[in-house]
Amino acid sequence: MTTEEAHTEMITRYGRPLRGPKAPGSGIAVRTVLTAGVLSLALLTGCSDVAAAPSAAVAFDTEPVTHAQNDRVPEGARWTQHYFPTADGVELHADVLLPEDLPAGAKVPVVLSAGSYFGHSGQLTVEGLPHTGPSARFADLIAEGGLLERGYALVMVDSRGFGGSTGCAEALGGPADQADVTAALDWTAAQPWSTGSVGMYGKSLDGVTALVGNNLRHPALKAVIAQEPIWDIQRNMRSGGVPRSTVVSVPTVYNTVATQPQMPDDDPRYRANAAWDTPAGPHPECPILNSASYMEPNPKAQTWTIRNLAERARGTTTPLFLTQGFLEWNTEAEGMAEFLANHDGPQRAWLGQWDHKRGGERTADGRLQLGREGWFDEVFSFYDQHLRGTAPTVRYPDVVVEDSTGAWRAEASWPRTDRTASVRLGGGTYTDDGATSAFTRRSEPVGAPTRLTGTPTATVTAPGAGNVMVRLHDVAPDGNAVMINQQVSVLRPGDTRLQLKSMDWTLGAGHSLAVDIGTVRPGVPFTNDWLPAVSSQRVTVLGARLDLALDDPSKDARLPGTPAPWLDLYRQTHTATPAAGTPSFRLP
Repeated sequence: MTTEEAHTEMITRYGRPLRGPKAPGSGIAVRTVLTAGVLSLALLTGCSDVAAAPSAAVAFDTEPVTHAQNDRVPEGARWTQHYFPTADGVELHADVLLPEDLPAGAKVPVVLSAGSYFGHSGQLTVEGLPHTGPSARFADLIAEGGLLERGYALVMVDSRGFGGSTGCAEALGGPADQADVTAALDWTAAQPWSTGSVGMYGKSLDGVTALVGNNLRHPALKAVIAQEPIWDIQRNMRSGGVPRSTVVSVPTVYNTVATQPQMPDDDPRYRANAAWDTPAGPHPECPILNSASYMEPNPKAQTWTIRNLAERARGTTTPLFLTQGFLEWNTEAEGMAEFLANHDGPQRAWLGQWDHKRGGERTADGRLQLGREGWFDEVFSFYDQHLRGTAPTVRYPDVVVEDSTGAWRAEASWPRTDRTASVRLGGGTYTDDGATSAFTRRSEPVGAPTRLTGTPTATVTAPGAGNVMVRLHDVAPDGNAVMINQQVSVLRPGDTRLQLKSMDWTLGAGHSLAVDIGTVRPGVPFTNDWLPAVSSQRVTVLGARLDLALDDPSKDARLPGTPAPWLDLYRQTHTATPAAGTPSFRLP
């Protein structure tokens, strides 16, 4: 039985997905979930609830609460809570923030986000908050972006199994997310304060649900903003058949969030939905099945094909605004190019040399993590255009890119290329020992700055079994190098094709490109967390090829901006000295 079939069987057996008996006086059923293989905060502390907290006004469907009544409500907002069903019988919870001065009967466009991080006790852990209130996950969108002053509503929906929603948490991007986002869009568009025009917004997991929204082709969804999402869930978990630590860490994190105790002063319906340690007993199959779904090794299994968001974007037209860090260690730049190629609607993007950061985020000393001003102005220009039909007053570039020198440029689309290279690397040998065994091929120094862009691919021809890692290095004239891209795969008989991460890296004049081919090496934190089954075999590579897209940086249309802070740290932590040797190829 597949994981998806097991979920279906479980729903059939229990009726509505994993609800316990009704809580006294609540009128709804209780969700009970127990973490498998990991102790939740509640178990670690020996309690099943957060400490008693001073009470504050709690919002209900017909009783809005303002900042004056509850200091967790943003200034200028009125907060209400709502519950609505999905098509498969789960009850979802939503926190709604409307402009406090919105006149009776007035309607506003809505920014919607759906995911796991909106629980009232905290986003990833119990945060020790003094009393209940709406999540501050997108406080920056309100305070710095001026969402309320601009006349928008914010709706934050707990995906099933999280916060105040019932049901069983499930692997990212699959049938559960699709059902929940559909229900959230249906409900949001139909509210009396909604114009019926909805834009989705998110980063990381709720960036994933924003892409799910795009793929649903829902008539109410007019625009999507997805920051640092995962474009293909399977590829993020396994690289060419080699699992990453994420196959364990991701379900562990979300199983723990799903069992996180909520606030003692939450309304009874919310607490009943969020309960997981009731006398009815746990449903351990929830986290067990969630964890098991990430272990599916077959990339063509339904578990993964339904979660290939890039492929499922084919023919979609919802206007899309995205961010992607090329140096991401969490939600990597894998599948982005396919998603953009398959998506037929208007596209906007900020691309650059950062890690897992959102637009407008700053370092502790005030520097912008993405290195560029104006994120929220662009966000609401985009929403105004597509949710209100208001023509932009400023013409923003469709794509802005920070390259590896820290310079910013404008593009009509990405990637911009003016030539390609198909480089024959020849053969060599290495031992698949999970240590350092590899052979290296190096280019002649480039005579002028040369940009490597798009999504490189490497093809390795070998008859043996084992694993292979391909790494690209930017080698300076003094021999010091920065590792600029890497990918791994289980070797297959004949040709093994590795699609590397999308990139935008400039080799300076006099620099060379070095290509390492060898065993899956251990790496620095956050860049190499693969878990290969080491074969200890001697691998003979009969031939290898690297296909690259290249571009001339001298044609760039420069824009204001500073280097993302992560870029300097990345260079410092990813230095290496590839094996010296006579250059064996040249870049055109």
